[in-house]
Amino acid sequence: MRLALDEMYPPGLAQELRAGGLDVLTVAELGLAGRSDPDVFAAAVAQRRVLLTENVGDFARISADHLTRGGHHPGVLIALSSRFSRRPAGRPTLVAALLAAGGEPLDDRVVYLRRGQGA
Repeated sequence: MRLALDEMYPPGLAQELRAGGLDVLTVAELGLAGRSDPDVFAAAVAQRRVLLTENVGDFARISADHLTRGGHHPGVLIALSSRFSRRPAGRPTLVAALLAAGGEPLDDRVVYLRRGQGA
């Protein structure tokens, strides 16, 4: 899975995911630090990267608008902060859920990650 990490995720998470075999770039590595959510989504789509975010409100709407206009996207994964911690101690749970989600069809979907079950 090719993944883009939204701005709220630390670089250490990207490193752990790369160690797990994923092709991961952060928003900063994409040159989009501080840019709008539509810009981040557009860059993820252009690079065929699934977007990982906690920002369900904005990215669910942006995804729906994109699909309504006839566009397609590689997927949006939502890791709710109530389920997944960004702190180092919580990362293994998030990494496991992301690796499990990599086996699911994600094209044009917004998928909520679940602890211990992947997507």
